[in-house]
Amino acid sequence: MTKKPGMTGPRRLPVVKIRDIQPELRRLDRRGFLRSSLSLGGLALLTGCDLSTNSGVDAALRSILRFDDKIQAALFSGRRLAQTYPPSAVTRPFRFNAYYAEWQVRGIPDGWRLEVAGSVSDKRPWTIPALRTLPQAEQITRHICIEGWTQIGRWSGVPLRAFLERIGADLRAPFVSFKCFDGYSTGIDMASALHPQTILAIDFDGQPLAPEWGAPVRLRIPTKLGFKSAKNLQAIEVTHIFPGGFWEDQGYDWFSGV
Repeated sequence: MTKKPGMTGPRRLPVVKIRDIQPELRRLDRRGFLRSSLSLGGLALLTGCDLSTNSGVDAALRSILRFDDKIQAALFSGRRLAQTYPPSAVTRPFRFNAYYAEWQVRGIPDGWRLEVAGSVSDKRPWTIPALRTLPQAEQITRHICIEGWTQIGRWSGVPLRAFLERIGADLRAPFVSFKCFDGYSTGIDMASALHPQTILAIDFDGQPLAPEWGAPVRLRIPTKLGFKSAKNLQAIEVTHIFPGGFWEDQGYDWFSGV
């Protein structure tokens, strides 16, 4: 992640390496695919492998889609980073993905504002110009889809930690929930929300987000599978109640740590 003016937080954090998870790799879970997820250990394995080709990454990805929840919880750390890449590695064209077909992409509703709710002191809604006044960060990271394909994209926006601090969120609350105007929803644990690479993305590949990429703002969390990076955000809620989500309610692993 590239720092932009005004950004605070850790400057140098270690990237997870394969040696960190070698013991866990010997304990791969054998559950059915739809009830499993790629853990943060999976990302660690990918960062330790030869990522010179997307086909190589996809092959490695398919071989490690069986991680235990306890393993991923043990591996997740706010001091570990997903691997980042040079601009030359960005995938173009970038592949569309959603729970609906591309021709069903939703336009931005008139009068859109990003709503905030739950355990926060300032519940005023946010516009894109207001979000741009907050610290900004850019990252070139790998998007990993639960379907078994990956690609590298360039996103920039507000670190979610900075946003939560700005609205006076209770950082002791266990969950952050995201609702989208396309009917989608998901949630993450607070530790994942505060991770330095978790951002509210408002730009993609150097341009404001287009509708197909999640306009006007999306969650980007490279330490999770792609379905956690919710697009078309409408509301963020800090909550003490387990939020579930569109896919999570259908049996996908809720933590889904990459």
